[in-house]
Amino acid sequence: MRDKMRENKKMSSLVILVVTLVLLFILNKTLDDYKLRILNLCGIYVTLGLSMNLINGFTGLFSLGHAGFMAIGAYTVAILTMPIPMKEMNFFMKPMVPFLSNIEWPFLPALLMGGILAGLFGFLIGAPVLRLTDDYLAIATLGFAEIIRVVFTNTQSITNGALGLKGIPNTTNVWWSWGIALITILFMEFLMKGSYGKAFKAIREDEIAARSMGISLFKHKVMSFTFGSFLAGIGGGLLAGLLGTIDPNMFRIVLTFNILLIVVLGGLGSIKGTTISAIIVTIMMEALRFLDESINIGSLHIEGIPGMRMVIFSVILMVAVVVKKEGLLKES
Repeated sequence: MRDKMRENKKMSSLVILVVTLVLLFILNKTLDDYKLRILNLCGIYVTLGLSMNLINGFTGLFSLGHAGFMAIGAYTVAILTMPIPMKEMNFFMKPMVPFLSNIEWPFLPALLMGGILAGLFGFLIGAPVLRLTDDYLAIATLGFAEIIRVVFTNTQSITNGALGLKGIPNTTNVWWSWGIALITILFMEFLMKGSYGKAFKAIREDEIAARSMGISLFKHKVMSFTFGSFLAGIGGGLLAGLLGTIDPNMFRIVLTFNILLIVVLGGLGSIKGTTISAIIVTIMMEALRFLDESINIGSLHIEGIPGMRMVIFSVILMVAVVVKKEGLLKES
């Protein structure tokens, strides 16, 4: 009976994958550039939402450092893929360091390097910081993200400082963004069904009980944090390849809160919920952009309030937490 259920589940997963690929192919051919960008953002935020859910949802840690890891991935991809003449145009105030100014990598190796560097920083930061818990961990990881942003703002010869980087090759497309998203979903499903995933959930539920069962809290926390950081770096690299321009102000704390919104609305520890939430939130972020601008209804003129759409999303988040605190879908 169990074998039959597993076979049915595999078949349904395969059907969903095929339907998703066909749908992406159709949308890639029919949507205009603006809608394609939103579709790409949906895929990127699926990856980012799952990376944060791995840390905050499945392992029960309270991390707010995602923007910092995204910045590492984004700047790595930008610097490694940018053509040499474009680097010379960007770094007009202060020349770029020689060992970076003359290199130009393909997108895939640069994207992997962005993830590896973000994962390495996640490991180095996580080793001392993950001994903290709850609010202290949140403050420490938030501080790390701000330190990264300030460092990138002041390293003129490496990141071009506050001027940012322009002319990044627009390599990210539907197949890159959603291909990585689908790989991330499959990786999360595989990880959560294995012994490591069970250990992560045990730590989330009760650290004392997990320790008594022989689970190394430090090892598994650092592993979860490193995996999540790696995926955040990949997401940041995809974002750089999509937008074509980045600067340190893109990676403020509000970016982390946007991803946290996706995780909470989708449900802590829910892969399906996070995927659905990432798509809904990304589309609604664009659909509600009119709230930030002035609205004319006949002779009635309503002045726009900058940031109003974020107020709406904050209200939605509060309602969701009160009414349906487990999120869109319960943990499977």
